[in-house]
Amino acid sequence: MKVQLVDIAHARSGDKGDTANVGLIALKPEYYPILVREVTAERVKQHFGDMVKGDVERFELPNLEALNFLLHGSLGGGGTLSLMTDAQGKTFSTALLRMYIELDE
Repeated sequence: MKVQLVDIAHARSGDKGDTANVGLIALKPEYYPILVREVTAERVKQHFGDMVKGDVERFELPNLEALNFLLHGSLGGGGTLSLMTDAQGKTFSTALLRMYIELDE
């Protein structure tokens, strides 16, 4: 069965220069292993497509039941240089929560 991440997680995002920083937090402890398995750096890069010009890095935070992603080259040069509507990457968390993943029945 496919579900959107919004059904099992919440997220926050922001910026550091030209890199969007997205935290994905499991809504329940039992959802964290699903996030680890399904939400890889490669799948996140694919989900954002051309919006992310550089690499995507993933960091696991098991004590918080969370993942953190750095989306390099995604903010058009950063908040002080970019002409993007969301130069600080605040909507990247909402965009990630729209990603579909496989959920075991």
